[in-house]
Amino acid sequence: MKVGIMQPYFMPYIGYWQLMKTVDKYVIFDDVNFIKRGWVNRNNILNNGRKYMFSIALRAASQNKYFNEIYVLDDFVKFRKTLMACYKKAPYYVSVMPLMDEIFSFEDKCLSHFLRNSFDVVLNYLNIQTTLLYSSDIRKDESKKGQDKILDICSVLGATQYINAIGGQELYEKEKFAENGIKLNFLQTEAVQYKQFENEFVPGLSMIDVLMFNSPEEINKMLDNFELL
Repeated sequence: MKVGIMQPYFMPYIGYWQLMKTVDKYVIFDDVNFIKRGWVNRNNILNNGRKYMFSIALRAASQNKYFNEIYVLDDFVKFRKTLMACYKKAPYYVSVMPLMDEIFSFEDKCLSHFLRNSFDVVLNYLNIQTTLLYSSDIRKDESKKGQDKILDICSVLGATQYINAIGGQELYEKEKFAENGIKLNFLQTEAVQYKQFENEFVPGLSMIDVLMFNSPEEINKMLDNFELL
């Protein structure tokens, strides 16, 4: 049983989706503190051959609140126009804009629910069957923090392997996981490159960009292009 656990982000970079695809159960960490001035509600898309940062408006976002205590305020009218201007000539625009509209129009504005729905929409489009769970729905020892909290969640879910993004190398110890019968790996994304109009490739953009320029089959190949350390 492979498990991944991460805070949710709005249409994050491809490495996040690689993690979601490769595990059996993916836990949306919604009962931890919101990351202010982080990448939860912003990312980059392609605009005239360059990175362009977007952000979605949130109501009363605070690092003193959990993800499931914050709400989406954005009506996405401006952002939708931006996507139209940036990607209307992209090869998969006609297929992907309905997905974005489905995401934008989701009625439940609780941040963790809204982001979960965005994951569901994209994963369904890519025919990825990973089970998504909220950490708040898992009966665990709420007194535990950090690595011990992750280990507790893994234990409850019956994990035999825990896979984390590469940035977690400083947070988690393989020996500690091994003591609990769990193999710990870190996902290192391999170089991803694809055609973006006629400009020089701009890496590290939101999944929106990947979707606009690639078929589901091509994206799935990219999602399998990583190394476990």
